[in-house]
Amino acid sequence: MRDTRWWSPLVRRSIPLDIVQGVLVGWGVMILVIGLLITTRAQSMMTTANGWRSTQACGVPSDWVTQAACAQTLPAINAPSEAMYWQATVDGNGTKLDGTRSYTIHFPQDGEPPVSAFWSITIAGLNRLMVANAAHKYSVSDHSGLVANGDGSLDIYLQPTAPAGHEANWLPTPGGGFMLWLRAYEPKPPILDGSWKPLAAEAAR
Repeated sequence: MRDTRWWSPLVRRSIPLDIVQGVLVGWGVMILVIGLLITTRAQSMMTTANGWRSTQACGVPSDWVTQAACAQTLPAINAPSEAMYWQATVDGNGTKLDGTRSYTIHFPQDGEPPVSAFWSITIAGLNRLMVANAAHKYSVSDHSGLVANGDGSLDIYLQPTAPAGHEANWLPTPGGGFMLWLRAYEPKPPILDGSWKPLAAEAAR
């Protein structure tokens, strides 16, 4: 007796149908494997120091998996010899950055990023987009008028409201979680060889 159920053509075996199903399954598996390779490479190529994550694998010739991982993680960046980039979403204790709290990044005397051009710290939401603030201030740099302490050290203040007397060194934090970018342009050898490491954002006690 002939099977007249509506789904029978979908499950009826035939060589052409088996080929089509095999191709579709193969493509699906390939896409999943490629995605896994890229995600795994994006994690493995990053190094972490004091809550900051960075890599020197991007911006230079490399294999296609690394290039795809760079496009996913750090798109449109320069070669390490031209600029180095770090990103942080946690403080020095590994706790997620919280815009309702206050943090300080403390550079000891002569401990700022060693560069031939300039360095900057930028604040953004977890989606990597700037979050509007009343001060219209989203980054500070060694060219933005930062004021050093009496001993030559430098503090960057990350908090919702401006710290009295330290407004030049203040970055307003958005509500909720946020992330930081540290950029060093024309980095000197201590950055490239890893002997200089960025300082953690330390939560106020």
